[in-house]
Amino acid sequence: MPIDPAIIGTRTPDFSTVTERGRLRFFAQATGQKDPVWTDLEVAKAAGHRDLPVPPTFLFCLEMDNPDRGSFLDDLGIDIRTILHGGQKFEYHSQAYAGDTLTFFTEVTDVYSKKGGALEFIVRATHVTRDAEPIATLTGTIVVRDPKAGN
Repeated sequence: MPIDPAIIGTRTPDFSTVTERGRLRFFAQATGQKDPVWTDLEVAKAAGHRDLPVPPTFLFCLEMDNPDRGSFLDDLGIDIRTILHGGQKFEYHSQAYAGDTLTFFTEVTDVYSKKGGALEFIVRATHVTRDAEPIATLTGTIVVRDPKAGN
């Protein structure tokens, strides 16, 4: 079943989450960030930050806090067994910090197909703000494989 391009422009409801120091430290360590600015509050402050800065790509993890994150695909009737993560791009506008309440919403920006419709692509932009000011835009592509198209 082709994905209707009419979904372009649709958006999810906003959701907000608070960045926590413990999660930031864990992520920085798990991703091999060696600079203590990511894990040591005093080092971060000495470097001019007001708190621990949010490490690169951590906003993607916070996006997963959305309690309704699965409803988008459910609403489209897409079986999650047919999807792949097709790519991710991050555009940063401002630094986020531990203690910030960040608000997220996602909008569909493109829909297209390849291989005669065997692969369909949904491009979504997630906008992250703090107090209505832009922090980042996370652009992700979901690939939906037609299970009837074979391998």
